[in-house]
Amino acid sequence: MLAASLTLAGCLSSNSDTSTTAQVPELAAGQKVSIVLESYNYGMAGAWTDTFNSLIGEFENQHPNITVRAQKPQGNSPNPATDTISSIRNQLAAGTVPDVAQLGFSDLDFTIHQLRAKSLDALVGKDAVQKNFDGTTHPYAPTARTLGNWDGQTYGVPFVFSTPVLYLNASLMTRAGLDPNNPPKTWSQVQAAAAQINQRTGAGGVYVDCLTKSAKDWCFQSMVRSNGGRVLAQDRKSLDFASEPAVQVVSMAQNLVRSGASPKLTQQQGYEAFARGQMGMILETSALQGQFVKGAKSGNWDLRSTTMPSFDGKPVVPTNSGASLFILSGDPAKQRASWELIQFLTSNEAYTKISEGIGYLPLRTGLIDDPNGLKAWAAKNTLLEPNLTQLSAMEPWVSMPGNDYLQIRDSMMTAVESAVYQGTDPASTLQAAQKQASSLLPAS
Repeated sequence: MLAASLTLAGCLSSNSDTSTTAQVPELAAGQKVSIVLESYNYGMAGAWTDTFNSLIGEFENQHPNITVRAQKPQGNSPNPATDTISSIRNQLAAGTVPDVAQLGFSDLDFTIHQLRAKSLDALVGKDAVQKNFDGTTHPYAPTARTLGNWDGQTYGVPFVFSTPVLYLNASLMTRAGLDPNNPPKTWSQVQAAAAQINQRTGAGGVYVDCLTKSAKDWCFQSMVRSNGGRVLAQDRKSLDFASEPAVQVVSMAQNLVRSGASPKLTQQQGYEAFARGQMGMILETSALQGQFVKGAKSGNWDLRSTTMPSFDGKPVVPTNSGASLFILSGDPAKQRASWELIQFLTSNEAYTKISEGIGYLPLRTGLIDDPNGLKAWAAKNTLLEPNLTQLSAMEPWVSMPGNDYLQIRDSMMTAVESAVYQGTDPASTLQAAQKQASSLLPAS
């Protein structure tokens, strides 16, 4: 009995310690390790790739024993983030996966349960994970720390994200007789302003990059939540995207298109039109802010930003786009090297470069007020303010459940796109899609 008790005590102690104590050893002095980082950033030309090449170069300078091979996801989608899961799946089936992967928040359930992402608490210890979040001088924003968590364990370190930002072409607004210093605050005001821009300048009024299959559902979730609804029940057992709040959102967007206030464009056509100065407003992630800044400079027009519009009388509930960094490797040395890379990519130094180069919100928000960080840059780049304003009210981008989660999400967004841009009835289109998608939910 005594021996059995001691054995049991040892097992309990070991299980408890996995949440605080590192399970993978530190790299030995001079130990050479090569790891693969798969990131959709490398599918985006210009500031994206340039910024991350610079970061990887600096990491290798600081860690001469670690070599990083960066690659984009396998696939040819216009939006490389769309290829992330199929890329990992294919590599997993072939018996090899990248050591570190940048995967979207909407993929969290599947990433943990099917792609075998490792618990960081188990690999390097809960204390080390929390120490990284705390940082040396600037901790993570409270609403960002747990976005990569599941059942109390940290699996992914939130890396880059944005809340929905309404970008404005202040020059077009002025030409249309609108005051860019008093931008639209509600969707009713957006529709009126967009119609006026279109009628008086001939340019597109507004593009809402939340309404197509290629846009995924992060921003659509925010619109539905801001109208008092949800796309998935809180217990994750039933879909709710055909509810009245969601129908109202889709009907509003359909009216924008029908009235001519919003043009019929694909996601890529929409943000490229805004970057060329041919659109008055766009609701978009700040991931494209660098492209907009470049377009405004070359086209000599005034770029501004404001918070997401509200539905009359209801609070805005922003959700987050973006991704976390996960460790997929099963090799202890590669796991340790991967953790070193994750710590670097989420450091003060990295977030300073990411914000300056791309426009993404720094999750270590104290950098905004740091003279040695982003204070001078932020003073000149007020486009960041809406993201900071919305961060405290942010809710997570909810991942759909089960192995068929992508089909569920795509079914929902295909229905949204059909209603908005092809003019099908919003209520019946969403109801039919929800009925079909419900059959894909896990049985339990």
